[in-house]
Amino acid sequence: MKKIVIFLLLSVALSVQKTEIIELNQNIKDKKGLTKSLTLIDNRNDKTIGTITGKKGASDIKFADEDLKNQFETWFSKNNTVKGNNDITLILEELKAYNDQDPGQQEAFGKVRIKISSFLKRNDKYYFITRFENVIVSDPKKTGNMPKFLAQQISEVISEFIKGSYSGTVLGVMIPENELSNYSAYLNKNYKAFNEPQLADGVYKNFKSFYEQKPEPGYSIVKNKKGRLTNVKYKDFSVPLSEVFCYVDSGKAYRGIPSGFVEMVKGNKGFYIISSRAQLSVQKMTGGMMVGALAGGVVGALVGGALDPGTSHTAAITGAKTTTSTKVYIDSLTGAYVFEK
Repeated sequence: MKKIVIFLLLSVALSVQKTEIIELNQNIKDKKGLTKSLTLIDNRNDKTIGTITGKKGASDIKFADEDLKNQFETWFSKNNTVKGNNDITLILEELKAYNDQDPGQQEAFGKVRIKISSFLKRNDKYYFITRFENVIVSDPKKTGNMPKFLAQQISEVISEFIKGSYSGTVLGVMIPENELSNYSAYLNKNYKAFNEPQLADGVYKNFKSFYEQKPEPGYSIVKNKKGRLTNVKYKDFSVPLSEVFCYVDSGKAYRGIPSGFVEMVKGNKGFYIISSRAQLSVQKMTGGMMVGALAGGVVGALVGGALDPGTSHTAAITGAKTTTSTKVYIDSLTGAYVFEK
């Protein structure tokens, strides 16, 4: 009888799911004192984040408080006793944790898909600031505790995102409150790249000019006999390729990445390239070519175009820099790379 009781107790203990808490305890003080309030709208269809299975078993990833609106507001208030005039609204659109085995990999990686956006609210009208949309990857061979690592990454991304939103440049287009949940489609209606039948040939120095279809005056491309790009010129002067976001030739767009220029294809969510984290993580190509994706090189760069929507900021790549090639979208509102896997 005693053995049976011990066996049952062990069975219950083993069946209890571990939990990894997303700790929202970083300092999110607005150092410039511009912000009066921080409000969260939780627009996730499914509020369950998910389970990650690692070397030490499976763990649910959760927030400490399921009332996220209250948790975020309390977090902000604790760190901001001096307040300004700006009301910031965050929308948490997606947050999912899962295991996924990429092609050619022997083990399943731990992954978190996260999408969060921020807006300045004034008189019941909203103005877009920035967003982070990506998949964070944890390699089981390099991470001892994948659930803990991913929970920490979620926490860091959110805290850095909030800090970047305080003083981020605000997009001048007003979004009515009834369009807030559909803000991306609402804003993209203003971009000619989505609406014109053909892209305008020319050189584009940033993502904003590309989506607005305003090529740089006086800029031209030089190709060799095989039709490959060899140079970009402004009048008679060569231009560093690090200054080029993309170029369009015969109606086709080509995005500069560390290994060269690759075609940008229009998909159902915007324009994308086929590449991998490993390819886009290289800081510079040989021969003084294109500067790579790590604009900023720190976690703060995760907010993409938060500093200036007119520049070609791209999101720093956090987590494992895998070699899996897949669609990588170019965020139409920030210029950041958006990985799907």
